This record gives sequence, C-alpha cells and structure tokens, in this order.
Amino acid sequence: MTMDYVDVTLDPDTTHSKLILSEDWKQVRCGDTKQDLPDNPERFDTVPCVLGKESFSSGRFYYEVQVKEKTGWILGVVRESINRKGEITVSPENGNWTVLLREGEYRAITDPPVPLSLREEPQKVGVFVDYENGRVSFYNVEARSHMHSFTGYTFTEKLYPFFSPGNNYTGKNSEPLLITPVDITD
Repeated sequence: MTMDYVDVTLDPDTTHSKLILSEDWKQVRCGDTKQDLPDNPERFDTVPCVLGKESFSSGRFYYEVQVKEKTGWILGVVRESINRKGEITVSPENGNWTVLLREGEYRAITDPPVPLSLREEPQKVGVFVDYENGRVSFYNVEARSHMHSFTGYTFTEKLYPFFSPGNNYTGKNSEPLLITPVDITD
C-alpha cells in the first residue's frame, strides 16, 4: 500500500484563543486564559481546537500524534466547510471524522458515539486517510493495532487534520498534543 507520510503543522489562523501553539507549530496545549487573537473567519471561537495547515483532496495520507499522559483529546480530520463559530455538532454527517479520549473512555464520534475497546492506552495515534475510498482510520502506533475506521464516505471537499488537546482541567490535562515525525524504518 503506498501511503504519503505528511509533515503536518498547525494553522495559527484557526487556533481557538485558549490554545497555545509551540513555535514550530507541532504542539498544541490548552491554557487557562484566552489570548487576545483576531476573530478571523477561519478561527474556532467555541471549541478549543486547531486545524492542520495542510489540506488533502486526493490520495492517501498518514500522520502521527503523541497523546502520552493526556486525559482528554480529540483527533481526526474535518472537511473545509466545518462550522468554526459557535457549537460544532461533531459527527461524520457534519464533516468530522474523529476519535476522542474523555473521562477514561475512548470513543469514535458518531451519532451516537461508538465506544472503542482498546487493549492498551495509545501513547501515539496514527491517522490514515484514503480520500478516494472514503476511509479514515486510527491506529495505536506502539501497539501496532487498529483503533477504529470510518468507511464508505464520499469526500467532496478538502480535508484538514483536526486537533483538540481538551480542556486543561487545572493542570490535569496540561500535556500538549505533539505531531511527531513518522518512523518509516520499521
């Protein structure tokens, strides 16, 4: 299977005002206070999330995100036309193909959510998208195991990587989400 490993960076223009990006745009964490950022149309104003700068409208692509020591997060891809202002209804029907960790439970965000029974907690999550075949899959990188796949979709617009490091919860979830280089040696 040919796959494009993509070097994803975070897009500061989409960053919710509570999120803090690293200087290399590879890490995102949630701060305790809102920053004073311009309210441009691309920016999320309610949900603490950020998109990748890179978009995809064909082919297969793959990237990895470290989730180690986090108690909550959401990862996946969203279509370009996703609602960025106000509440977001998160489901594939609304252009979100995502999985989350919340309160110790892993779920695929569908309507209703699908609980994921994982043998071990992922330290790093691989996200694979096959645009033509309408598939988004998630993998536990270290365990080399499949977490979940969304299949049978027809993508018609650009897809963007989606990251939400979750709320900080007074330091309990302060670790960043970290986009890591893919180790293609193994």
